[in-house]
Amino acid sequence: MSGCNPITYHNVPPDVFTCMKQKLEISGIHVPPGNSGDMEGSGVKAHFEWDGVQNLTITIKSIPFIVTCGYVIGKITDFVHQCHGNE
Repeated sequence: MSGCNPITYHNVPPDVFTCMKQKLEISGIHVPPGNSGDMEGSGVKAHFEWDGVQNLTITIKSIPFIVTCGYVIGKITDFVHQCHGNE
């Protein structure tokens, strides 16, 4: 298991942030309450920090060896887009 470079999303207002957290939970990723914390599920461990306004940074700490960083980041980016946010 290895980590990935952090990724920052710059257009994540409160409604998009809330939507993303809900979609991650539905997908089996536990996301704690609040604007920062560690989330985990499906063999992925990550840390998130949201500034409460627009910027969300996610640092993937570990992923299963059969999964790439690009795949995991792509899935997170899909949630951003599904919730009507932008990168």
